[in-house]
Amino acid sequence: MDDLATLTTSGTERLRDAPDLDALHEAEADLLGKKGELASLKKRLSGLDPDERRATGQALNEARTVLEEAAAERRAALESVAHQARLLAERQDLTEIVEHRRRGSLHLVTQTWDRLVDVFVGMGFEVAEGPEVETDWHNFEALNIPSAHPARGMWDTLYVDLGAPESTLLRTHTSPVQIRVMSEGEPPFYSVMPGRVFRRDTADASHMPVFHQIEGLVVDRGVSFADLAGTLEAFTTAYFGGAIHSRLRPSYFPFTEPSAEYDINCVFCEGSGCRTCAQTGWLELGGCGMVHPNVLTNVGLDPEQWSGFAFGFGLDRLALMRHGVDDIREMYTGDVRFLEQFPA
Repeated sequence: MDDLATLTTSGTERLRDAPDLDALHEAEADLLGKKGELASLKKRLSGLDPDERRATGQALNEARTVLEEAAAERRAALESVAHQARLLAERQDLTEIVEHRRRGSLHLVTQTWDRLVDVFVGMGFEVAEGPEVETDWHNFEALNIPSAHPARGMWDTLYVDLGAPESTLLRTHTSPVQIRVMSEGEPPFYSVMPGRVFRRDTADASHMPVFHQIEGLVVDRGVSFADLAGTLEAFTTAYFGGAIHSRLRPSYFPFTEPSAEYDINCVFCEGSGCRTCAQTGWLELGGCGMVHPNVLTNVGLDPEQWSGFAFGFGLDRLALMRHGVDDIREMYTGDVRFLEQFPA
């Protein structure tokens, strides 16, 4: 019993003073293991008479309980310390450094996109979108440009290796969205279609192989060329200001008849003539015209009952003109010094 009391006292101190989990595990093995000190004392029970054996056995059980509780208490404390140390080691500083924080802004093209959409929505148009990977039918055939049509040379097309040869492509303009709008709904249509388009162009100051367009479509009963001219004039005034006006010049597009080029007063000299407009006072913005009867027929509309007009121009070109940028490539180099000049 004296040996047991000594073992309980010293063992408890050893367990409570264990410096780490490895030392604690070693102390538990020495005290409570199958070959530990408590087990050695238990083997000596056979040499005692029954009454002493009973009392000593009870004392052995109580001593085991005391030692196990001391070990559990120390283990919880050591595991908590280890857990905190691990959290500290794995901690990541996610706080912001306020003095070095820099606020981003929308890209120049996105700003132009949003402004144009706002203007057209204010005029009563709805926004429509379509896929960038298109079928030949939506991109050409339905727009009155059959496979042998010479106008296909106007677009440097990028075809996709999908389906039959030259049946799938990256859309060369946003006009396929017009076909989808007219095919999937019932007239009247008052829609504007912004989006990204692709052509096999070499990048230079005024061209990129990937650029952006916005088109408008109106189909209703009794729509005339005068409505087209009035809509473009209203847009020009709303977007550029009262000093800028529009004009239409005869042109050709296979999906409109009659067709016209859409010009505006030079936004830099307001029509008086400058280097940007080559002293003409006008800048070409895009194309427009009355929707060709064949296009209406292709989407299941009777050209005797319905008429409409369409127009389109480049978002990137409009951004260049509005902000006086002379090279379209500047917008896509990712140069922060350039982008920071146009905060939104």
